Amino acid sequence: MSHPIHRVRSFAIVGHYTLRVDFEDGVSRTIDFSPILEGEVYGPLRDPVVFDRVHIDPETHTLAWPSGADFDPATLHDWPDVEEAMKAMARRWAELASARA
Repeated sequence: MSHPIHRVRSFAIVGHYTLRVDFEDGVSRTIDFSPILEGEVYGPLRDPVVFDRVHIDPETHTLAWPSGADFDPATLHDWPDVEEAMKAMARRWAELASARA
């Protein structure tokens, strides 16, 4: 079984925690990441200075941050289909963090 391999071609910061992501197949997505910036991996990206250090990883061709946070390029490409699941996952991460505090 094979599935398409998606690669981020370029991106632009278009708002607070919002990026326009362009893919090699011509698809473009504007993604507001603010609802999913929770947990150990994505929570630190709530700092705008950290978030704005986003870059394209040259090996994986996806968005990545110096902290090690990144996203599967297929997730970004198919964002309209996975957005609600990602938000639900972020809510669970936030609940776990609250329970530990």
